[in-house]
This record gives sequence, structure tokens and C-alpha cells, in this order.
Amino acid sequence: KHSTLFRDSLTSLPSTSDMSSSLLLLPPSSSSSSSSQPHSPLTLTFYNSSRKMRACRNSRFTMCSSHNSHPPNDVVVGCGAAAVDILATVAAYPKPDDKIRSFNLKVQGGGNVGNALTCVARLGLKPRVISKVADDSQGKSVLDELQADCVDTSFMVVAKEGTTPFTYIIVDNEMKTRTCIHTPGYPRLVPQDLSESSLLSALDGARIVYFDGRFYETALVVAREAVRKNIPILVDAEGPREGLDDLLKFANYLVCSAKFPLAWTEASTIPQALVSILLRLPNIRFVIVTLGKDGCIMLERNLDASSTDEADIDRLVESLKTTSSESASHPTCISSSVKTLKAEGIGTVNGRIYVGTAESIPPSELIDTTGAGDAFIGAVIYAICANFSPETMLSFAANVAAAKCRDLGARSGLPYRADPRIASFMQ
Repeated sequence: KHSTLFRDSLTSLPSTSDMSSSLLLLPPSSSSSSSSQPHSPLTLTFYNSSRKMRACRNSRFTMCSSHNSHPPNDVVVGCGAAAVDILATVAAYPKPDDKIRSFNLKVQGGGNVGNALTCVARLGLKPRVISKVADDSQGKSVLDELQADCVDTSFMVVAKEGTTPFTYIIVDNEMKTRTCIHTPGYPRLVPQDLSESSLLSALDGARIVYFDGRFYETALVVAREAVRKNIPILVDAEGPREGLDDLLKFANYLVCSAKFPLAWTEASTIPQALVSILLRLPNIRFVIVTLGKDGCIMLERNLDASSTDEADIDRLVESLKTTSSESASHPTCISSSVKTLKAEGIGTVNGRIYVGTAESIPPSELIDTTGAGDAFIGAVIYAICANFSPETMLSFAANVAAAKCRDLGARSGLPYRADPRIASFMQ
């Protein structure tokens, strides 16, 4: 019902010919409000499938294909959520039963896989998306926007009935937070939606397959075929989900939120949890936990002979944090040597620890953190395809995520490969 109401509200808006159209919505006069503060006009930005969007899509495909410095294996497959985000920026997060006004509103594509694949497309890779939307106005906008960013939607499933998933996002300008209220789409993507021929075509020539943990039944089918074809798998773990444990057994790379390691392992500290993850998942080559403004920590498994140098992982991480320069204006990364890393009461692994810093973004430039994790993952995927060193990969991913945070929405701020902020990584 909510989806229908939203669709009807968009349908009633005047049509435009621009890909990204802005309407100036004038607020009520001051006499209708108890506040004496003047109100700024509200800008509503939305997307449609106009002729200009198709022209933009064609020009971007030309732009993407014009680069000859791509990684040689540049096909990336993503299976998971592609949705619509409805973002409203407010001066401060409302209290219960408050009535407040937004001063910026944007309707844009969202979903973890949709965002991450948009990121890798702008960096120059060739992504293919496996997801599901409905044959409604939101579904059409999801497809059009992905296509405009050079994402191959040939393997998307479009349901004749149902609703496309969407998320209301409240962006708090005072505390720089974002609160998401998600409405799942219907019907869900199921294995029967993906024929064997489509699955084989989607994975043909793929360098890596990425999962965000959604649609786990279909994800497991895709993952098993990827393993059979010896294609590496990266899993994004925001939090415990149904079927995620089974999917993680196939993973070669894991990127997770700050909440996931402790929730999944019940360890006392994040560094100890990373050791537990590598012990429980023998196929994992590295695990990264993102910590927002505090950067990230990565534990890389070492498959060579065990090191005779043993270290407590908690103390080692703290030592690396102290050594890393907190005054650096750009993201940096510092690593340990290969050690036998001990987690008290859990066990030991042979590996290397990396501590990456995040960019310190001035408050005046920090607009919205929505999708920062997806941008980080997109950059990690690119780095794997381009054979970056771990230190370069984490610094690169932090730069891409910081660029995204300077605009509203998960995709508006995603940089292109020619962006001066990341150009040095692309050479």
C-alpha cells in the first residue's frame, strides 16, 4: 500500500525531460507555522526513464568502454538488493510525535548490491546484477538508473505484480546520522527465477561474485556454481541474516559492519572476533571490519609456513592504532609483519593485521553517510580485480567512501575513475 501511495504521488508530479529533475517546492507561509524562522525552499530530486537518461546511458557506456587501463579481468557479478531510496534531510532527528520539515528530498536508487555495482561501474569495471524488482514505476527507475551507470541488468528479474523494495532514509544534519526504514519488495527473488542458462551466462568470464546476504536461497545457488567455476566470492555481512551462515562457507573475502563480528562470534573484542571468523571459515583469505570514522581493521590469512613470532591480537591492534598517524589528512594504512596471532580463549591464526584510517571530513563537507559501506565494498572489489596491495586497497576504499559522503544519497557522490581524488590509484 505504501508503495502504491508513493507511486501515485510521483505519477501526479509534472513530467520532465531531464534525467535528474528538480522541483522547487515552496513551504507554507510563516503564518501557518509556530516557528519564526524563515524556511528555505525544498528541492525534490527524482529520476525517470526519459530520452535524456537513455542518451546519458549511451554516452556513459562509450565513456566506460574508452578506457584501456582496466584490470584484464573486469567482469563483476553481484547478487542481492536493488531498490529505491527516499532520502529526507532534516535539521535534527525528530522526537516522538514531533512534526518537522525536511529541507532536501531525493529519490534515488539504493540497495547494497545496486550501490556497490554502481561504484565499480564508475571505476571502470563491467558489473552484472542479479536481483528482482516489480513492474512498477519504482522498478523501472531502478533499471534505468543502473543502466545509465553501465550496470548490466540483463539478469534482473521483473515481476509482473508486486512492489519494488524501497527505503525511507532520514538524514540528520545535526548529528550526521542516517536512519533507514526499509520496506522489502514482493515477491522475493527465488532460485526458480534464474534459469540455468541465465546463471551460466551471468557468471561467464566473471572475475569475482559479490553477495550482500539477501535472497539467500538464490545466493546459494549462484555461490555453488561460482565455486564450481573457481570464481572467488566476496560476502558483505551487515548483520546476522537467515541463510548467511551457509553462504559464508563459500566466501573467500568478507567485509562486515562493526556490529557483525561480535554478534556472530560472541567474542569479547573485534580483533578476537576476526581470529574466530578465520578459524570458523577456512576458505576466507581476508576479513575486513569497517568502523566508520574510525577506519577499518583487516586480518589477512597467511598460507605459508607458520610464523614463530606470536602476538596477542588485541595488543597488536592497539599498537598499530597508536603508530598510525592521526593527523594525516588522507587515509593511510599500517600493517604488522606475519605473526601467529593469538586470541585469548579462542585460538591462533597465522596472518597479518592491517589498520586503515578514514578521511577526516570537515563538518561543512560531510553531507550523508548513506551507502558509505557499499562504496567501500565497491572499491575493495575493484582493488581485488586490479591486484592492489592490501595497504593500497584499504587507502583507496577509504578515499572512495569519503567521496561518497560529500553528497546526499548512496550514489550521487560515487567518484568516476578520472576523479582527481582517486586518479593516483588508477595509474
